Amino acid sequence: MSRAKILPLAKYVLACCLTLLWLPAWGFSQSITVSPRTGPPTSTTMVAGSGFSAGADVDIYFDITHLALVVTDDTGSFSRTALQVPASALAGRHSVSAVDRSTGARAETRFSVGVEWAQFRKQANHCGYNPHETVLSPTTVGGLGLRWKYTTGSGVFSSPAVANGMVYIGSEDNNIYALNASTGALVWKYNSGSGVFSSLAVANGVAYEGLGAGGVVALNAATGALLWHTETGEGGTSSTAVANGVVYVGAGDRNLYALKAGNGAVVWKSLINGEYSPAVANGVVYINSYDGNAYALNAGTGALVWKSNINGTTSPVVVNGVVYIGSTDDNIYALNASTGALLWKYTTGNSVYRTSPAVVNGVVYIGSTDDNIYALNASTGALLWKYTTGNSVYRTSPAVAKGAVYDGSSDGNVYALNASTGALVWKYATGGTVESSPAVANGVVYVGSDNNNVYALDAANGALLWKYSTGNSVISSPAVVNGMVYVGSFDGNVYAFGLTSSDPAPP
Repeated sequence: MSRAKILPLAKYVLACCLTLLWLPAWGFSQSITVSPRTGPPTSTTMVAGSGFSAGADVDIYFDITHLALVVTDDTGSFSRTALQVPASALAGRHSVSAVDRSTGARAETRFSVGVEWAQFRKQANHCGYNPHETVLSPTTVGGLGLRWKYTTGSGVFSSPAVANGMVYIGSEDNNIYALNASTGALVWKYNSGSGVFSSLAVANGVAYEGLGAGGVVALNAATGALLWHTETGEGGTSSTAVANGVVYVGAGDRNLYALKAGNGAVVWKSLINGEYSPAVANGVVYINSYDGNAYALNAGTGALVWKSNINGTTSPVVVNGVVYIGSTDDNIYALNASTGALLWKYTTGNSVYRTSPAVVNGVVYIGSTDDNIYALNASTGALLWKYTTGNSVYRTSPAVAKGAVYDGSSDGNVYALNASTGALVWKYATGGTVESSPAVANGVVYVGSDNNNVYALDAANGALLWKYSTGNSVISSPAVVNGMVYVGSFDGNVYAFGLTSSDPAPP
């Protein structure tokens, strides 16, 4: 080849190489990351990027919503910048992108919007409220239809937990089930050897469950593989509480157990005659006992911190250093969480049975078998108001949201009361005893009834927006997340409802 031909060819190759070196500034090496990659609306994620021009103005978008402007450093990178997921973001996958204002260079990654309902009543204060629901609302919930149902071998008393894209629930047929939250397909089931009545707790990729005939199991939440099984003696166990690597559970052998979350080894146990579900806060576990005492034990050693003879029969709620408990001695108690000292007690007209208090905005809301729903000052115990229903209020726990309290009664009604005054806002007659605890999300109240139905009621006026008839009583409490409603029924089925029109599937 002649020198005349070689020179133009060399220039061409050199130009191509220079072009390749120049291309990254225009979008071939830019990258961004977000951490965490999942979360509910209004949650915070951190974004970082690299490969942009030095000193460039870079716009950050969530889908098409502009969230931030950052300036890159001398290397063309920007460090972790906090972004708030838009409140209007629907459940599902979304784009997070970074765009260089001067060059148009762009990088993109994905963020999944989703909410978990990983324990009974969703939150530690037992308010039963999901503030992040964006798909279901009073205007859309009428379009709910059956997305799927899964038939177990017996009645479903347990309430569902929703996490990791799956629904976890127990059945009287001895099995614990994990179902695909979108399709209802069985992901796994575990035969526990006894009926499962309590609700699961899901934490750090593990599902913990107390068994009806005694014992606690820890299952891999993704596969159902048994991680460990610890015997607790005869008699059923309570729902579990998980904190700081320890699982706490009350058992039918009257012991409170603290078990290592990793292997189930007994850290300690204390014979306190307690079978009720515990609560854990600030290194202390709290539980009620059949011996008439409420106990506080060191969560690490099991050493007695204090005990108080109050004959409590509800799962305690711990808020701002105070333990709130209802009792069969007809009282509601507030105890200092550190010392057990009585802060106050309020006497109702009959026992407070199997209903947990909800503590919201400095007020304790709780029902009693004396037919009343009470609101008490959380600091002093002073009666703020009480509302008389037509029969006992038991098993069902109140939900509190947007200035209203929602609860059911054995008189067959669901009640909405003004949270400040106790004035009746509305009531809705279901035609059967209401033992299911209401759930509230985005202006809608969801609740089951012994008349076999699941209801969706307008939170503002109690208007019936939707109902579905199962084959038996619905005592299970609904979980409402990511545009879906999950609930169990005594007919042996787990039900999932979603909009029948096109709508985002759970992430």
